Parts: sequence; structure tokens; C-alpha cells
Amino acid sequence: QLQFVESGGGLVQPGGSLRVSCAASGFSLDYYAIGWFRQAPGKEREFVAAIRWSDDRTYYADSVKGRFTISRDNAKNTVYLQTNSLKPEDTAVYYCAAEVYGTVVPAADLYDYWGQGTQVTVSS
Repeated sequence: QLQFVESGGGLVQPGGSLRVSCAASGFSLDYYAIGWFRQAPGKEREFVAAIRWSDDRTYYADSVKGRFTISRDNAKNTVYLQTNSLKPEDTAVYYCAAEVYGTVVPAADLYDYWGQGTQVTVSS
């Protein structure tokens, strides 16, 4: 069974950086698309970034473009989200998810498997 474990969240000051990780187990990520989403208290879950495993095609939300970078490590079956120039409004629980047809899309309801989330808090 496909499982994800996210890690790397924490507390960081505005302008700082964090790298969050999403390690997959139980299957290979070949041909899947992996997305990062986030959800702040009282808000809807929103798309952050996605990467297609087959060719590294990426897609970013406008709110994070130029600050966040999604990448993957085939050997470790892991996807990363490097977050730079963090702002208080980036505070949320960050989730990774898999879309089994390899389609890079921003819609959460099209993703099939989800991790448990990791908290990122940006505060001084």
C-alpha cells in the first residue's frame, strides 16, 4: 500500500527557509505526479506545487512562484519542497499527495494518496 511520510517542518522566522520532505514507501513513484498542498487554520486546502515523475515537469501556485522549488530524488523515492523567503502567510500544514495518472494538476480532489502533513510556522 502506498504511504507517504512528510518531515522537515518547523518554526522559522520571516525571510527564512525550510526544506520539507515526502518519502514514499510501498511502491515506486514512476509515472506518478506528486503535489504539495497546504492548509492553514480556517482555510481551504490550497495547491502549492507539483512535479511529474517521468520528466520533472513542474507547476507552481502564483503565491509561491520564485520562492519555492519542488524536486525529487529517484533513488530515495522522495520529493522535496524547498521553501525560501518565507512569509507569515505561508504558515500551514503542508501535505504531499500522489496523482496516479502522472497529470500535474492543481486540484486536490484529483490526487489519490495523501501523507499526514507537517507543520510549517513562520513567525518572529
